[in-house]
Amino acid sequence: MRQGKVYYKDHLAGVITETDEGEYVFQYDEQYVIEHPNEFITFTMPVTNKPYVDNRLFPFFEGLIPEGWLLDIASANWRINKNDRMGLLLACCRNCVGAVSIEPKTGEDGE
Repeated sequence: MRQGKVYYKDHLAGVITETDEGEYVFQYDEQYVIEHPNEFITFTMPVTNKPYVDNRLFPFFEGLIPEGWLLDIASANWRINKNDRMGLLLACCRNCVGAVSIEPKTGEDGE
């Protein structure tokens, strides 16, 4: 299972997870839901306590991953298969253009 902390405007908005079964889950952080009920990361994923679950990486997150020659460079530098969408998301999306960033969640996070 791999996870990434999703930040929106420097606030922890939630966690994106790739389960061992190959599903993707995005769950807004409880505190974020309380403090920022109208600051969704994308129109297709309004702020809610319910998790979003799909068998493919959500289109919003897919759109954060580099394409074309930049994808080639990222894939080669980090030795990540271009089809490993979660791996690319975690490796490439710490400093995205825009309000959303993704940081790998490790066991050291204490969560």
